Amino acid sequence: MRFLRLLPPEPAHAAALALARLTPPLPPRERPRLATRLAGLALPHPVGLAAGFDKNAEAFAGLLRLGFAFVEVGTVTPRPQPGNPPPRLFRLVEDRALINRMGFNNEGLEVVAARLARRDRRRGIVGANIGVNRDSAEPIADYLAGIERLGPLADYLVVNVSSPNTPGLREWQRPERLGTLLAALRRARDGLAATGAKPPLFLKIAPDLEEKDAAAIVELALEAGLDGLVVANTTTARPTSLRSKHRDEPGGLSGAPLFEPSTALLRQVAARARGRLALVGVGGIDSAERAYAKIRAGASAVQLYTGLVYEGPGLLRRILDGLERLLDRDRLDRLADAVGRDLEAGAG
Repeated sequence: MRFLRLLPPEPAHAAALALARLTPPLPPRERPRLATRLAGLALPHPVGLAAGFDKNAEAFAGLLRLGFAFVEVGTVTPRPQPGNPPPRLFRLVEDRALINRMGFNNEGLEVVAARLARRDRRRGIVGANIGVNRDSAEPIADYLAGIERLGPLADYLVVNVSSPNTPGLREWQRPERLGTLLAALRRARDGLAATGAKPPLFLKIAPDLEEKDAAAIVELALEAGLDGLVVANTTTARPTSLRSKHRDEPGGLSGAPLFEPSTALLRQVAARARGRLALVGVGGIDSAERAYAKIRAGASAVQLYTGLVYEGPGLLRRILDGLERLLDRDRLDRLADAVGRDLEAGAG
């Protein structure tokens, strides 16, 4: 990790990805108290790897061997695209944060589909995060192509309408547009039944939503029959507390400064959904306490990314060990008993 931090951010990411591919088989430690379910998927514990690390489905097998309960590849667009020009990834070391404006750089659906087709599905849960090409004239068609191509190959799908780095993408979160999109996506996902596949379908939302807009998204997701929400993507906000020289770079901010706003949004969404949607908590998780806060706010599972940059792969084990201690502290037998517990306390 010390060596990787000496490299510029993008070369460091490429090196980390290469090392992840070389992860040897590790004997899994059974943690029955931490087992959970996410939209029908059985997970050995609640901690997964967020989209953005393994964009092209190159290292998911090694990452699963490292101990993640699930790995989300992507974001994948129909056609390959290089993304935005570098520099486009910045470490905010003093703030334990990153700013990225990558712009959905990826090798495209066909390359990713070929890699997923070769995987052993018995060796862990792999989801696919799908997006649109920057120059797309038909964004809905791009999303449908992602569902049709990757749906039979992934264990779940995430529709990304919340990246701040593709112009106009967040407009699809507006209720007047989102309803049409979600209805089309649901039909496409259900149309996979002929292939024997019906992967759970999630929507990934931005942390910058107003409360009324978040409430509208929950209702539209329920009406469309989605399985869940991923809360949340990176933020365009710049807290006044940021100290790094890169704090004003354009792009999406992730890491520690995102924890509070993303968890507040998660709590709002969970209160509105009332158990009718599976929720994945993302944003600023760099300790067991922060992972547990997401779970108590309503998440059945959580995802890491920026925390790994600063804490290294040992963070995963530290979180899992800490979650077991936190369950002991709260006198809970299993993780499922902690999901949404803060909402119940608030209602009481």
